[in-house]
Amino acid sequence: MRRKAPTSAALPHVLNEVPQAKPGTFDVIIETPKGSRNKYDWEPAKNAFRMSKVLPEGHVFPYDFGFIPDTIGEDGDPLDVLVFTDAAVGFPGCLVEVRLIGIIEAEQTERDGDSMRNDRLLAVATVSHTHQYIQTAKELPPHVIEEVVRFFTSYNEQAGKRFQVLGVSGPQAASDSVRLGRQKAV
Repeated sequence: MRRKAPTSAALPHVLNEVPQAKPGTFDVIIETPKGSRNKYDWEPAKNAFRMSKVLPEGHVFPYDFGFIPDTIGEDGDPLDVLVFTDAAVGFPGCLVEVRLIGIIEAEQTERDGDSMRNDRLLAVATVSHTHQYIQTAKELPPHVIEEVVRFFTSYNEQAGKRFQVLGVSGPQAASDSVRLGRQKAV
């Protein structure tokens, strides 16, 4: 089931009262916390998070995974974001202010053979101590992007899909993606 980009009216009451992010930052709603085997999806029609799948033993989300509200990506879902934090946020629905550091540009091929872009934005939580100095994805340790790509490749293979990386770009490309995603959501 595809999730539609939640509007502020569709978000739980508590999230409706959160002020907009500061200039140069974005708010991300975490769907699946770092270290979780459970995958959660926001369901606007139910105004709730649903546990959509359990990953196989030994597989966990490498970082907090969420989306930017009021955006739509090429796949018809809100833009996906991996958030680097000092520790897992702990629960689905946590609102995290982030600074974008890059984007993994990727093509996802569905079981039926249809392909579409399904990029992953990369961001640092603005309150992070460990990652506060990272300004661009190139500053991450070299193995980090490789591990993220392996995770999403394996994650998609388990669902009968293919995930192919087209490239990794910096914060400007990530911000451009958000701008386009917001235009599509209007």
